[in-house]
Order: sequence, then structure tokens, then C-alpha cells
Amino acid sequence: MISKVYDKVKQIIKENRIFFVTLIVTSIICLIPFPYYINAPGGVIDVSDKIEMEGKEKTSGSLNLAYVSEYRATIPTLLYALIHPNWDILKKEEVLYENETMEDASFRNHMLLEEANQNAIMVALSRAGKSVIIEKTKLYVTYIDPNADTTLKVRDQLLTFEGKEICSKSELLSDISTYPAGSQVKFTVRRDGKEIEATATLYKEDDRILVGMMVSEQKKLDQGEIEFHFRSDESGPSGGFMMTLALYQTLVGEDLTHGLKIVGTGTIDENGSVGTIGGVEYKLQGAVKEKADLFFVPAGENYEEAKKIKQEHNYKIKLVEISSIDQAIEYLEMLS
Repeated sequence: MISKVYDKVKQIIKENRIFFVTLIVTSIICLIPFPYYINAPGGVIDVSDKIEMEGKEKTSGSLNLAYVSEYRATIPTLLYALIHPNWDILKKEEVLYENETMEDASFRNHMLLEEANQNAIMVALSRAGKSVIIEKTKLYVTYIDPNADTTLKVRDQLLTFEGKEICSKSELLSDISTYPAGSQVKFTVRRDGKEIEATATLYKEDDRILVGMMVSEQKKLDQGEIEFHFRSDESGPSGGFMMTLALYQTLVGEDLTHGLKIVGTGTIDENGSVGTIGGVEYKLQGAVKEKADLFFVPAGENYEEAKKIKQEHNYKIKLVEISSIDQAIEYLEMLS
């Protein structure tokens, strides 16, 4: 029986070998990646799906993150991007920093997501009148500038600077600023599970003394029962503002949505300031596609770009310009 099936399959392949060879070659060609990336309108994600915490209740409306759809360029996606007005082809250097690999960028963006979530917890707790306790802080190198003269590497955990324990990013920057340009300084770092010494020669740029690195500050918080659920392919800091808003809403037990589908984007720092993000046009288009009522957008360049796109396409969505979490809370409380 097996022999007959084998002979039959063999005969089919032999009679249609040109078709099968063409299919295999075409499939391989279509999967070959090119040094380009494609950005396209994304969608929205209900923040309640990302947060698990005590006291979370169903609201009359929803708070949503906006995101950009990003695709690696292959022949099919490139061809589609050439004819689709809202799909844009970007060069590799427009997506990655100079001297950065995709693996390094992924690490940096995941660190930024963790940092954004930690800032969201701290700001939401403080605005809700609750205490914030930072149990421990760790600093990681997330980028090395091509101009840097250093043996530091991406993923290094910074332990000491010139023999002094590193406790925070602000303290480290302050300590570095006390040295003149040209100084060679020493760090103790944890790399691949081992403590080793790394060096850097400081240089001056825009009146600042620099090592030539980006650092992510990762805090361990006494936060109670708050958990985040993000997929491994989700990263970046641009959801920080909306995460803060959702956490605050649960902590104070107030429905801020008033039955509206609210979408927003923007980073959040530990002081509650909302920062600019990339891809605002794709996020606005995604919010419109998902029939959102209101779109929070960072003040300044992001807001002006969103306003221009809204006017060009005659979108009916309400744009709200914000520069802090306090502005957003005040706006939503006034809607009642």
C-alpha cells in the first residue's frame, strides 16, 4: 500500500516537475528580505487587555493604544507598498540608529517598553495619591554612538563609575559631567554573567560631557498586584501615556471614558510629561479606521502633523493636544 502511494506521488511530481520547481523558486524569491522596511497604518489595542490588576472593572467606553504596522521588505510587500498610498518604504538607516543591528534595536526597544511601564506605574500611583517605592534600580547600555571611544557594549549592566556604585541615570550623568573632555574613565559592568572592567574616553558635544551611549533605567517597584501582558514582538515607549491613564483610572475607581472609544499615543516620563513619538500619521489613520471618537496626541510637532493629516483627509475624529498626564485627566474629567 505504502509502495503504491509512493509511486503515485513520484509520478505526479515527475509529470508536474516544472510547476513544482517554479513554485519552490518563486516562494524562495518572495521570502528574500531586502534592506528596507515598510510602515503602514496600524490599529488600536484596548489597554485593559495589557493590564492585570486588582480593582479593574469594565468601563462604558475604552482606552486604547495606537500602533504602527511594520513589515520587513520582500518582493510582495515592496510591490504592494509601491501602489498603496499609505504604505511607505523606509531605508534601513531610517529605522535603525547608525552602528546598530536589528538585535540591538530590539533589545533597546524592549528596554524602553519596560521603562515606560515602570514610569506609568509611578505616575499613576502618585496622581492617585498613593506611595511609590523603588526597591532597586539597574542601568543597561542600549546604544553605543559611532563617535564613542569605549569598550562598553550594548546589553552591559552598569555597576560602578570610577569606583562609585551607580544608583540612577541622573546621578551617573551628573558624575560624568564633573570630568573634563578627554578623560579616560572606568566602569564596572556585568556582561554575560561576569563582572568586568570597561573604559571610555569622554568627549564634549553641545556643551555636554558624553560617553557616547544610551542608557535604560530599569526599576524594581513595590507596585502591588500590577502585571503587564505584552507579546514578544511588542516593544517601544510610545504606549506609556495611555498605560498611565488606564492605571490611574483603575486606581481611582473612576470611568474616564464616558462611553467613548479613546485612542492615544505618547511616551511618559517619571514626572508625568508626555513626549513625542514616531509614526503619528499611521497611528491616526489606524484610529480612524477603528472608528475612534477621540485621539490624544503629544503637543508640538506630533499634534501639528496629525492636524494637517486630519484636514487633508477630512477625518471627523477629535484631536486633543496634550503635554502631560494631568492635562489628559483634566480633559476627561471635564467631559462628564
